[in-house]
Amino acid sequence: MARRDTGHRERGEIVAHEPVKITVEIFGEKHVVRGEGTAPYIQGLAHEVDKKMRLIAQRLPRLSVHQTAVLTALNLADELAKLREEQETLMQLLGEKTE
Repeated sequence: MARRDTGHRERGEIVAHEPVKITVEIFGEKHVVRGEGTAPYIQGLAHEVDKKMRLIAQRLPRLSVHQTAVLTALNLADELAKLREEQETLMQLLGEKTE
């Protein structure tokens, strides 16, 4: 489970949330998810995965659920890799400007 939004700030300090257990629905199936973060944050993640899976299934209706899930994971991994690359580029640009 992603560890983003795992706490709230209190006078400049981050206070960790207790691990939560929540049931989410993704692509018509219920899943129990345990992780750090808030229930709304985890629900939001599940919603994004569900939305992406439905979009792929709409475009490629002959795929099995398993194939749809794998293609969704690959698409999300691609988005993450591109964002990391963009972040690295921005960090390098910021480093050059502060020198």
